[in-house]
Amino acid sequence: MVKQKTIKAEISLTGVGLHTGKEVKMTFKPAPINNGFTFVRKDLEGQPIIEADANYVVNTQRGTNLEKLGVKIQTPEHVLAALVGCDLDNVIIELDASELPIMDGSSKYFVEAIEKAGIEEQEAKRKVYVVKEIISFTDEETGSEIMIMPSDNYCVTAMVDFGTKVLGTQNATMKTIADFKTEIAESRTFSFLHELESLLDNGLIKGGDLNNAIVYVDKEISEKTMNSLKVAFGKDEITVKPNGILDNLTLHYPNEAARHKLLDVVGDLSLIGTRIQGKVIANKPGHFVNTQFAKKMAKIIKIEQRNHVPVYDLNLEPLMDIHKIMAVLPHRPPFLLIDRIIEMSESHIVGLKNVTMNENFFVGHFPGAPVMPGVLIVEAMAQTGGILVLSTVPDPENYLTYFMKIDNVKFKHKVLPGDTLIFKCDLITPIRRGICHMQANAYANGKLVAEAELMAQIAKKQ
Repeated sequence: MVKQKTIKAEISLTGVGLHTGKEVKMTFKPAPINNGFTFVRKDLEGQPIIEADANYVVNTQRGTNLEKLGVKIQTPEHVLAALVGCDLDNVIIELDASELPIMDGSSKYFVEAIEKAGIEEQEAKRKVYVVKEIISFTDEETGSEIMIMPSDNYCVTAMVDFGTKVLGTQNATMKTIADFKTEIAESRTFSFLHELESLLDNGLIKGGDLNNAIVYVDKEISEKTMNSLKVAFGKDEITVKPNGILDNLTLHYPNEAARHKLLDVVGDLSLIGTRIQGKVIANKPGHFVNTQFAKKMAKIIKIEQRNHVPVYDLNLEPLMDIHKIMAVLPHRPPFLLIDRIIEMSESHIVGLKNVTMNENFFVGHFPGAPVMPGVLIVEAMAQTGGILVLSTVPDPENYLTYFMKIDNVKFKHKVLPGDTLIFKCDLITPIRRGICHMQANAYANGKLVAEAELMAQIAKKQ
């Protein structure tokens, strides 16, 4: 079981936003399990939180831009790539401006900060979506395409071709996420001269200089453009190197442009919100196609998770039979609503109930058309979770369990006599002070029949 990871301590960096030119202080902070990557705008009233979620992407001009309830986060992709590249799951990123610092145009400084802060495992299993078939997205207008196929690990190949002689065709591959820090992280962002002219004319690159963007000269530089570049970058002289890039920068790799595009893919695909196991192939990637693909993947994963029914061998010896259950739970028939526990770990538990025609509740619910009451399905899920929390104390027979909260309850299908109910409860947060906060699902006949977010507490008998 691969556990979730966060950073050990908070650490701050200061820089300027590439497009806004504003100085920004960014602080990485440890985050609880299942938090994911979240941004906090410290400069705004109420310190609003924006999750790194593909559904909040509103604009991909010159970077990925998120917006939630009017609150913006600009160009987070290099930071997100660093978080994924350092194998993290949960981090809070506090900002005092909308745009993240560009630094040198790569993920290098973010990776260094994360390594300085340290990384620690958390007491929760990492959620990974295993790709089982090819999934793709194509931008018909540009011909850009991203696809993912089954693989034993997460790997990415990026291929770029901008139809220019100065850059040519390039490709880059990251075989495993462990290669990110050494092979990808220091690859800097780049631009073509014709794009730079437009950005400068429209005042869209206030924080740029020759140290945080590789500029490929794909056309002859006019005297007017040269003077504009000197003013924009605060240089007395600007020249073009033999390899076709503006001076003051030396390429780290001949294919640095392809490596940076791969970096962007890693950052943008983190917006899916779930780790991916699969091989990504990106042909002419860009923020638009990246984030559209992330939205498509997030939707597919959400639908599969909603419809996913775990399979258990009910013929195996149970972990706990009815006698062992009664030795732990204070409930007794007719209010003991689980028959067996078939699986249990520190963070989850699976229980079972055979629904028979002899259940007491069928006498009145409803005699002519018996249906198991939804509230009793929720109670059965809670009893299953109760065993999980009671397993943390040495004398469970001396404790009682009480509901504290029930949220997001949904009933999908009727449960009838003859059905076998499977209850699966997963911890949302670790058990502390006898409080169990869990996501509970009930399955029958190969379908999800009910779900709820439950919180219960155990207390010693008086």
